[in-house]
Amino acid sequence: MLKKQTHYDVIVIGAGPAGFASAIRCAQLGLKTACIDNKRDKNNQGRLGGSHLNTGGVASMTLLNSAKIYYQLTHEAPKHGINVATISIDMPKMIRRKDKIIEEISHKMLGLFTHHKVDHILAKARLLSDRQVEIATEDNLVKSIISATHVILASGSKPIKLPCLTLDNEFIIDAKTALNLEVVPKKLAIIGAGVVGIELASIWNRLGSETILLEAQENFLSVLDQQISGEAYRIYQGQGFDLRLGARVISAKKGNKKVTLEYQDQEGTHTLRIDKLIVACGRKPNTTELAAPEADLLLDDNGYVYVDDNCRTNLPGVYAVGDLTLLGPMLAHKGIEEGVFVAESIAGINNQINYNNMPSVIYTEPEIAWVGQTEQALRAAGEPIKVGIFPLDSTVRALALDKAEGMVKIIAHAETDKILGVHIIATQASELIAEAVLAMEFSASSEDLARTIHARPTLSESVHDAATLLK
Repeated sequence: MLKKQTHYDVIVIGAGPAGFASAIRCAQLGLKTACIDNKRDKNNQGRLGGSHLNTGGVASMTLLNSAKIYYQLTHEAPKHGINVATISIDMPKMIRRKDKIIEEISHKMLGLFTHHKVDHILAKARLLSDRQVEIATEDNLVKSIISATHVILASGSKPIKLPCLTLDNEFIIDAKTALNLEVVPKKLAIIGAGVVGIELASIWNRLGSETILLEAQENFLSVLDQQISGEAYRIYQGQGFDLRLGARVISAKKGNKKVTLEYQDQEGTHTLRIDKLIVACGRKPNTTELAAPEADLLLDDNGYVYVDDNCRTNLPGVYAVGDLTLLGPMLAHKGIEEGVFVAESIAGINNQINYNNMPSVIYTEPEIAWVGQTEQALRAAGEPIKVGIFPLDSTVRALALDKAEGMVKIIAHAETDKILGVHIIATQASELIAEAVLAMEFSASSEDLARTIHARPTLSESVHDAATLLK
């Protein structure tokens, strides 16, 4: 049976971070809730967590940790007086470890659904009119219709495809396949040097692949503070990344167990022969089959669901959260916050989301994390600012860890001293940024941060020390 009952208080379409959080919170607030998702594991069983868990951030971070251990043993251990005779890679075992962690997390999520009495429906879902939802088996042979007082759309996003090439999942692959390779490619290229491309490069470069990144934009990681992106470019090049900016791919063809790729830049047309080509040029909202035409769900030209500041669509009682909207960046924690926000709104609880204090992270080594505004944006707006920068190579703990590359940069208003932005490139930057987010959430000044006592020696001292240097 596809359905457990015909009417719910809330139906959630999608069980990624946004949908899962929304369904759990709805159930906690006493709302009869169903969550529909069609993602399955290798055994054809339901798999919660969406792309973030299964083929995105969690999977990537897990493999990167394995790659870092291998790199430390082969490149860094001798500096510590540790001599290791023979090191080898068992990629199938590394992949199995990653899969086991994902399976454990998904199993715990299913347990939470059971505990909170959320009906998990393993099926495809499509929004119809009047808050009705069509659910169908994977082969579309069995269909039924359920309804709800409220519907929350949380179907996430999917990779953008390039018209100039076709994925074959063997030689020309997407990020999902790239996280399941069981042989380390000798030479690979990645189309896209954004967040996903850089994270994948960090894995395979450390495992021994000659890694080339082709980025169409002339600027590297343009979303970052320019000083941080410049430092990142320098560090990644030092790690062996071959970064080629302003490189537009023309074509890619497979043959003789290789991929022949052509791209153009300011110097003309170039040809590469590589073992694998990974396409990582961004994501788009997964709305192609989300709603039937008669539902009249309003989308923009790029497929994003139109919502107001409270995540409400143009349809009464229908909300959209996570990667489906332009309210904030495509981040798992952004989706979680929106899912909880909508659930509480439905239950009559007043809440709000501060998108200005939404942290972002790139899981490389060193990591990059930031919150608030960049220096270039603030100067362009004419804001009077002061800036404090503290290099990691002056931090005792970073030196002891042999992780002294990077910096902490804090930007504050020159007159009020209110913290306006914090930008970090450092090992464990994803953990360090939390202090900055909390400070900004409480409208702290840089002096507040500088006068907060930090333990020594720690990496967090670098945040404190950057705050003492604002001028």
